[in-house]
Amino acid sequence: MTKSSISYIDKTGMPYLILAAGSVKIENQIMEVGMKGKTILILGGGVGGIVTANSLRAKLPEEHRIIVVEKNTDYLYAPSFLWVMVGWRRPKQITKSLPKLLSSGIKVVQAEVKAIDPSAQMVITNTGNLGYDYLVIALGASLAPDTFPGFSEAALTPYDLDGAVGLWSSLQSFNGGRVAVLVSSTPYKCPAAPYETALLLDDYFRKRGIRESCELEVYTPETLPMGVAGTAMGKAVVEMLESKGIQFNPQLKPIEIDPQRKELHFADHEAVPFDLLAGVPPHKPSRAVKESPLANESGWIAVNKRTLQTNQENVYAIGDIAAITLTNGKPLPKAGVFAEGQAHTVAGRISEEIHGKASQIEFDGLGFCWIETGSGSAGFASGEFYAEPDPIVPLPRSGRMWHWGKILFEKYWLGEGFTRGIYRQMLIGGAKLMGMDISL
Repeated sequence: MTKSSISYIDKTGMPYLILAAGSVKIENQIMEVGMKGKTILILGGGVGGIVTANSLRAKLPEEHRIIVVEKNTDYLYAPSFLWVMVGWRRPKQITKSLPKLLSSGIKVVQAEVKAIDPSAQMVITNTGNLGYDYLVIALGASLAPDTFPGFSEAALTPYDLDGAVGLWSSLQSFNGGRVAVLVSSTPYKCPAAPYETALLLDDYFRKRGIRESCELEVYTPETLPMGVAGTAMGKAVVEMLESKGIQFNPQLKPIEIDPQRKELHFADHEAVPFDLLAGVPPHKPSRAVKESPLANESGWIAVNKRTLQTNQENVYAIGDIAAITLTNGKPLPKAGVFAEGQAHTVAGRISEEIHGKASQIEFDGLGFCWIETGSGSAGFASGEFYAEPDPIVPLPRSGRMWHWGKILFEKYWLGEGFTRGIYRQMLIGGAKLMGMDISL
C-alpha cells in the first residue's frame, strides 16, 4: 500500500498521525504498532458505523487499527426526532458524544469525506488523506430539501433535529387549520416515519382539545405505506390513519411548494392549501460516493445483498447508502435496523478474513419496525425481507407494551457501560418472551 498520512484526534483528545504502512506518530515520535496489523476505515458515525466499529474491536486484537471518520462530534438518535416534534423529548436527551458510544481502542477522525479512491486504497477528507486495508462505507442518505422547489421555505421536517424542534415550536402556537404531511419523493429512510408523524400529530391535537379544528392529511407518491412490506401491511397502516380521521392521498407526484400561497402543487392534481406542513425532503447520496467508481446510475452503492461487498475489493457498504434489490424487484428499505444487521455481518466477515478464515457469515435480511400510534401505544412488526418471492412481514402487533419496548431500545442505544448492558439483556429477554429472536 502507498504510504499516506492524516492527523486526527482520538477519544482522549491526543493528536495522532496515521500512516497506512502501519505506524502511528504521536507529536513527532513514531510508534510502531505492528506491520502485520490491518487498518479498517469506517466512514460514518451513525448506526452502521458505530456497530461495525464496536463489533470489530471486540473481535480483533489491538494491533489492528479501527478508525471511524465522522464530520459531526455528536451522535443524534434519529428515531426519537418524532418525540422531539411533539415535546416528549428535548434535544439534549437524544444527543450523545460519539466517542462515548464507541469501545476503547477505536480512533475517531472528525472530518468530512470528500472523495473515495479504491484503486489507491485511499479516502480524501477535508483534513487529509487516509489509507486503508478494509473500507466500510456507512455514510447514510443525506437530506436534500433545497432540491425540491419551496421545501426549505415552507416545510418543517421531522427527519432532522432542527426540523423536529421547529415543528414543536410551531405546534405550540397552532390552533387549527389544514395540516399536511408530505412525502416529496422516494426513496427515503425510515418508511414508517411519515405515517408516525401523522398519527402523533393527531394525538397531540387531541390532547390539546383542538383536533376537531384540524384537517390532517398525508400526501405521497407511494401506492401504499411501507410498500416493500406488502399490500396487507400497507392497508393496515391506511386503516390506522383512517381510524383517526387522517386522510391518505396516494400516487401523487409533488412538483413544488408555493411558500407565499401555502400550497402544494402536484402533477395532474389540483393545488392543495395548507396551514402547517411537515415534510419528508428528497434524499441523496453524498457527493463523495456519487462521484466515486462505487456508485450505480442513481448514485447509491450496489452491493451483494448477502455479503455487502461492493464492486471493489475489500470495500463494503452498509445502511442507507447501500442499494439492495430484492427478488421481487423492490429495494430493501433504508432503515437503521438493516444497517445494524449489516454491520454485524461485515464486521464478522472482515474479522474472519483477517484471521485467515473463509467467512460464511451472511446478512439474512431480517428486520423490524415500530409504528407510533399515539396515546402511549405503538405497533411493532418484524419480518423476513429476503424471503422469496416477496418479503414475509406479518401484520403489526400493537399496544402500550410495544411503545415501552421502543423507549427501552432508545435507552439501550444511548446507554453506556454497565447500564447499556442491562438494557440489552432486558430487550433480548423481552423479545424471547414474545417469541422473537434478536441479536444486539
